[in-house]
Amino acid sequence: MPFDQILIPVEDVEAARGLLPLASALCPAERGEITLLGLVALPPERSLSHGTAEARALRQQLMALAAKFPELPLRVRPRIRVSHCPWEEVLHFLQANRVSLMLLPWNGDPDGPVLGAPLARVLQESPCDLLLVRGPIREPWRRILLPVRGGPYTQLAVEVALALAEAWEGQVTLLHAASEARRVAAAFRPLARQFPRITRQMVLHGEIAQAVLEELRHHDGAVLGAPTRPGREEAQGLGPLARALSQGTEKPLILARAARAFLPGQPRPRGAPAQLPISVLVDKWFAENTFDAEEFSNLEELVALKRAQGVTISLGLPTLNEEATIGPILDIAREALMERYPLLDEIVVIDSASTDRTREIAQEKGVPVYIHSEILPEAGSYRGKGEALWKSLYVLRGDLIVWTDTDITNYHPRFIYGLIGPLLRSPRIGLVKGFYRRPIRVGERLQAGGGGRVTELVARPLINLFFPELSGLIQPLSGEYAGRREILEQVPFFTGYGVEIGLLIDILERFGLWSIAQVDLQERIHRNQDLEALSKMAFAIIQVVIRRLEDRHKIQLLEEVNRSMKLIRHEPGRYYLEVEEIGDAERPPMITLPAYRERFRKQEPALLGLPPERI
Repeated sequence: MPFDQILIPVEDVEAARGLLPLASALCPAERGEITLLGLVALPPERSLSHGTAEARALRQQLMALAAKFPELPLRVRPRIRVSHCPWEEVLHFLQANRVSLMLLPWNGDPDGPVLGAPLARVLQESPCDLLLVRGPIREPWRRILLPVRGGPYTQLAVEVALALAEAWEGQVTLLHAASEARRVAAAFRPLARQFPRITRQMVLHGEIAQAVLEELRHHDGAVLGAPTRPGREEAQGLGPLARALSQGTEKPLILARAARAFLPGQPRPRGAPAQLPISVLVDKWFAENTFDAEEFSNLEELVALKRAQGVTISLGLPTLNEEATIGPILDIAREALMERYPLLDEIVVIDSASTDRTREIAQEKGVPVYIHSEILPEAGSYRGKGEALWKSLYVLRGDLIVWTDTDITNYHPRFIYGLIGPLLRSPRIGLVKGFYRRPIRVGERLQAGGGGRVTELVARPLINLFFPELSGLIQPLSGEYAGRREILEQVPFFTGYGVEIGLLIDILERFGLWSIAQVDLQERIHRNQDLEALSKMAFAIIQVVIRRLEDRHKIQLLEEVNRSMKLIRHEPGRYYLEVEEIGDAERPPMITLPAYRERFRKQEPALLGLPPERI
């Protein structure tokens, strides 16, 4: 039986280091995957958001650990979970993901805790095949001892021992340590004939545990089923043989416990994910789904991940009169992420009818340029950045799409690879938002931390009031984000200032909070807007939030008249009011357009939709 999806829960990185050779031997190279589930445990009195720094450090340690095993360059996937109860967290992961085998490091204490839970509970509740490993296993085993008694976990123990022997070119000693040895021997005689790596031995008398310990002296380690104490299931721990081995030898041991699903009549495991309070859910999301761009600065590794997954990546750059910055941005992106490291497959400028030399500069550099009003002319056109992003889905070809603003004066490749990294590392993430420090220019000086005024004064208060699941986003309105096409094409786009907050709300509603991540892009310096422009932006954002509240609660809160805004004008000696219509149109999901479906050979919308577990 192939173990193609192996999970290693990790509290201690050194313990995980001793399990990776074992996982590599059991996991088929052509299709197997090994998940290192890093666990950050916090005391109950601490908010889970306090685990962000520890989660980031552990994630980097796990990535560095995986890189030290050249035979596993792309098959090891580090994941991080932050919780108050590590074992409960592992159970939740197992119930949400397909896992064929779990490897648990074990210190050999038959009565001690494992992942913060009693060993008996772990053995009882594990919903997948489980190996308790007392190691570490630093060298391949050439001689493997396999004591069998014909119990319910013997088959799993045999499969593991044979897989190790095959991978490590070792030999298996089949020890029939049972009082009814003849019956067991008869059952395994065909097995010994089928697998030449098995050498059969028999123990007909004497104390079984002592006989196994004696034989183990001549072997590198032992694999056996995890016999348990007789009695009530919830009180069971390790049985006498496993206890004797754990206490009587320093040799590595592997105790195999088959999935509960294969034992008829047994109760279903506990630990189904409970509905967390919103505050705890957001704290947990913040700790687990907040990244740093520097975590993904190994561009060779990102390119290897991209190739292994067979995906293409597009960078879309929306522009409107950006002649001062577009040239350097294109040079930086192309030189670093196309020529030096082939991470990007295309760079495209989507212009909104600039009146300066923006388009000419891009064309001189050989970059494709589209005017957004000329894309999909049959769909009409609106003004606004959101319209440009929506139409860019039609001209960009990538499976992963990155958008960044083009008025940035300190542009850096991390603005791109920092957004791509989480998408390549985690299949459950569908949208990555950037955040950063945003200095504001006051006269000739840059004042640290003064940017993001609409975010702090409008967007975040509204989010906390009405969409608290998104309250962990540091900069929900940032213009730097990336997403999977299969998600972006299924949500509507607002055409103007409300595009960012609209995308967040709609992706939250359709795909869930865990499909969203955020990444620290460090510092971003750009052109700051005046207060009137910010007031218009705030007005449009408020309308989008109210519109989504109307959709959620099936009520109407706004009349058409509310979409006009009275702006205060003043001239020398007088003040007056000027009315301006401010409001975003809402574009339908791009997948609903026949021209788009034809271009990308997509199915009808009714056949689409990703289940939550897909992401």
